[in-house]
Amino acid sequence: MKNAPEQTVFVVDDDAAVRDSIQELVESVGLQSEGYASAFAFLDIFQPQRSGCLVLDVRMAAMSGLVLQEKLNELGFKIPVIVLTGHGDVPMAVQAMRAGAVDFVQKPYRDQALLDSINAALALDAAAKCSSSIAKPLEQRLAILTEREREVLDQTLTGLTSKEIARALGVSPRTVEAHRQNLLRKLGIGTVKELMLYLVPQGRNR
Repeated sequence: MKNAPEQTVFVVDDDAAVRDSIQELVESVGLQSEGYASAFAFLDIFQPQRSGCLVLDVRMAAMSGLVLQEKLNELGFKIPVIVLTGHGDVPMAVQAMRAGAVDFVQKPYRDQALLDSINAALALDAAAKCSSSIAKPLEQRLAILTEREREVLDQTLTGLTSKEIARALGVSPRTVEAHRQNLLRKLGIGTVKELMLYLVPQGRNR
């Protein structure tokens, strides 16, 4: 898997041996890493625009992994989180998953299992960053649609066929297709399937 060069695997664990071991593993496959001995140390440096994922120990002194995760959620930091847990901490890991963690890995972990989770988290982060970068220009392009094109767009997003849209708008199916092609061209989107992918999850906030 290719990862953007700016992606970083942040490792937060108060056990120096575990922290160093994970960093060595991550860097052995060409990924960047940064290690922090406490949740406070991580919060002091983290910037939400940075890309990557967080490998977070559940049980730590001063501030637990769960509390750090809550803090990140409160601050609106959407970094994917992988929680590390001992056998007795599984209920805590489940709680972390419910709070948005993408995976939990039990100690002692298998190297490849942890790397698989990290790669999945990095892919999730890259997809989220890509979606965010697309959203604003797409909203700007929506503003240049004609009134009829916007009507066709709204009907298309409800799943109606060209014939059904034509009946609803009192025009021919050929006219609907023409409007649809025009709006796809203006939005820079190739197919109706891509249109649904980009706009339906966003709730069409136009």
